[in-house]
Amino acid sequence: MTDFDKIYSMYFKDVYLYLRRLSGDEHLAEEITAQTFYKALKSLDKFRGDCDIRVWLCQIAKNSYYTHIEKNKRVESLDAKNAEAADGKSFTDIIEDKEAAKLIQSVLHSIEDPYKEVFMWRVYADMSFKEIGRIFSKSENWACVTYHRAKKMIKERLEEYGYEN
Repeated sequence: MTDFDKIYSMYFKDVYLYLRRLSGDEHLAEEITAQTFYKALKSLDKFRGDCDIRVWLCQIAKNSYYTHIEKNKRVESLDAKNAEAADGKSFTDIIEDKEAAKLIQSVLHSIEDPYKEVFMWRVYADMSFKEIGRIFSKSENWACVTYHRAKKMIKERLEEYGYEN
């Protein structure tokens, strides 16, 4: 078994679950997980070991996901404006939800590390504070405090934009 095979075996599930949580789409998560490991294989020799390999893989995954989103932006037709979605929401409701999601993502990316990364590990990868602490070579308590500080920063910045929820 090669080093890459070991990495793939150990971290496939973590990367997939991270992408599944980030995208909310099982098939997209599978596709981008495959891309992630392909990119990792091509650049494994460039991995310097400055961070946990799981962090490195999820960073590749996150970048691949956002690249995919940018490439696949679609313009809704004017006819869709009056159409009802399958779940009963109006087009306006869907747009508002998308706008809120964009705002939250924008705010999230405006906060500095390690707050941003800890928040993303907790929310998108559904990791425990103990696991997050281990990734950063810190304590479980450090991860918990950092997460709650990140959450507070995000909430404050959302309020600055007038978003209340």
